[in-house]
Amino acid sequence: MAATKEAKVPDIGDFDGVPVIEVLVQVGDTVAKDQGLVTLESDKATMEVPAPFAGTVREIKVKVGDEIGEGVVVALIAAEGAADVSTPAVDATASQAPAAETKAAAEAQAERGESNAQPKAPPVASRPSDPKTPPVAFDADELLPEKVPYASPAVRLFARELGVDLRQVKGSARSGRIVREDVQNFVKQALAGGGAAPAAAAGGGGGGLNLLAWPKVDFSKFGEVETQPLSRIKKLSGANLARNWAMIPHVTQFDQADISDLEELRKTLNKENEKAGIKLTMLAFLLKASAALLKKYPEFNASLDASGETLTLKKYFHIGFAADTPNGLVVPVVRDVDRKGVIELAQETATLAKKARDGKLTSADMSGGCFSISSLGGIGG
Repeated sequence: MAATKEAKVPDIGDFDGVPVIEVLVQVGDTVAKDQGLVTLESDKATMEVPAPFAGTVREIKVKVGDEIGEGVVVALIAAEGAADVSTPAVDATASQAPAAETKAAAEAQAERGESNAQPKAPPVASRPSDPKTPPVAFDADELLPEKVPYASPAVRLFARELGVDLRQVKGSARSGRIVREDVQNFVKQALAGGGAAPAAAAGGGGGGLNLLAWPKVDFSKFGEVETQPLSRIKKLSGANLARNWAMIPHVTQFDQADISDLEELRKTLNKENEKAGIKLTMLAFLLKASAALLKKYPEFNASLDASGETLTLKKYFHIGFAADTPNGLVVPVVRDVDRKGVIELAQETATLAKKARDGKLTSADMSGGCFSISSLGGIGG
């Protein structure tokens, strides 16, 4: 028989009294070495207590809401490939005596007319009580332990970054555990319109990637307030920016370049074209530079299709630029940037910017862009 060993909380740093927020296994489950048994959540991090060895879970010693620390036993596990030293073999002759006594007692009981009485059940190992949700400020129905998805903290973080509700994701690993690939497949299916997210209409947005509802707060109880309706542009911008932030990978890169010669050229060209009313800004040069880079690195001038299976490489170079208007930020698109000179680009951007400020941009003026530029040069950025 396999030896039953204790699985304890390892060294978790300077934390004590850390609450258990999730029990990841059940009695009878077979666990692998380093597989998570319970999840703890401190003020700074969420961590799993791993199984120190492979085996079968015999007993769970903690429940959701318990506060535990280093060295606390969380489970008893029958370790694989080890003899059970905790339960010594019982001598056959010793076991016969209690059996005989039990038989004699039963016969005596029958003579007293008590044969229908059941013998007292032997004591059983204590089991953890039903999980209870610790006090929280949210709707308890959303956070009951039996409804908490079975996934590691890393997978939970990945899902949160994508705006995915793990309760709608079906786990493919052992015991229904959700792994990273399950989240990725869920997103692909949602983008392809596969109906994987039945609650999409509830306002989550982003192709079925649902977020928690924003809490409704009565700000007037704190002081005087004023309510202003949002313009249509701002309403649309909010939803689309939230979706794009969740679904598009973000990279931030800072670099410096000496543009002294370029600035001298810009000033010279402005003097030469002053009578024609043409004013060159740095935006025209940024457009040309972006088109050159997109030609050199075509994968940046591409889009991933909804199924996530193919990449569409674009052979045209239409670039958008951010234009501030009284009603919100818009992005008009300059077409075929690679075929135009900086003078022509300066004229076209000026025309589009004026149309944006006047509210006269058409749908065609803002569609088809491959790349976007947000230049803060106009405000000294």
